[in-house]
Amino acid sequence: MARPDKTAAVTEIVESFNGSAGAVLTEYRGLTVKQLQDLRRSLGENANYAVVKNTLAKLAASEVGIDGFDDLLTGPTAIAFINGDVVEAAKGLRDFAKANPALVIKGGVLDGKPLDAKEIAKLADLESREVLLGKMAGAMLASLSQAVYLLNAPLSQAARLAGALQAAAEADPTILAGGAGAPAAAEAAPAAEEGASAEASDEAAETTDA
Repeated sequence: MARPDKTAAVTEIVESFNGSAGAVLTEYRGLTVKQLQDLRRSLGENANYAVVKNTLAKLAASEVGIDGFDDLLTGPTAIAFINGDVVEAAKGLRDFAKANPALVIKGGVLDGKPLDAKEIAKLADLESREVLLGKMAGAMLASLSQAVYLLNAPLSQAARLAGALQAAAEADPTILAGGAGAPAAAEAAPAAEEGASAEASDEAAETTDA
């Protein structure tokens, strides 16, 4: 490969490393062109599966500061540069390797840290981001419904009390003014009449004595 082409190829791999959340190194010896196309299709938007030359991949890995790749870069190598859900990409590679044993997952890198094949397998066993978000949302909704229930209980009691007070106030407006209500006023009238009658009797007795 001419030097300008080699430099451009290394630059492209470097950009793929820098622009991805992680990468998985595989050996694809024995896979047909159709199988490679099927693998790319199964990964979808989660990863870009690219065949690379080992020497160029070593240079690119060294340039971006990734260690531990030299021993993995042997044989026909292709790298899955993960752009989407890391767990989903790992699952896709694992499932494809189960159906097509010619695909060998050798290791990878995640957030700049090297991973071996066993760690990639553990990553594939994790739940996807969508599943985790769904569980989190369900837990949040459950907690929210409990909080709403606790809040609604005293509020409903307060609403019933307010309704009872409103009905009483409509029946007796003096309640709103802090008075004892209309019946108390009615009771005061006979008392006043009794006082006036007592005063009239006293006056009549004085006139007779005179």
